Amino acid sequence: MADAKPMIQAVVSALLEEVPQLKPLKLVVGVDLLGRSDLQQFRLVMPGLEVTKDPALEAKVRVEMRRDFFNLMVEHGARLADWHQALDEGRVKVTGVMQYLRLIGQVVEKQEERVRLRRAKHPSK
Repeated sequence: MADAKPMIQAVVSALLEEVPQLKPLKLVVGVDLLGRSDLQQFRLVMPGLEVTKDPALEAKVRVEMRRDFFNLMVEHGARLADWHQALDEGRVKVTGVMQYLRLIGQVVEKQEERVRLRRAKHPSK
């Protein structure tokens, strides 16, 4: 099993490449990875993507998922749409301060709309 810290950094970095408007966001995120009999807690500080093994008690947003699911998503190079689907299906749970959740949701939604419009204007041949 790979170390979770660089995996979290890689996932968030890839998501920020897809939604660059979130890059300057100052935020502490708690990441909870649930194993069969344990819980791994990480603290992600943005911007800068600093990940430490810490319960992140001051986190404004908390993301929770099973460790095996997280590993699978990383292994398959999950994109924003994949994470969105996992959230809709309940495989990933996000809680926190409503203003932050709303802001992130609006920014992601606008980015997804831009991508849809780009595809509609330039369909692949």
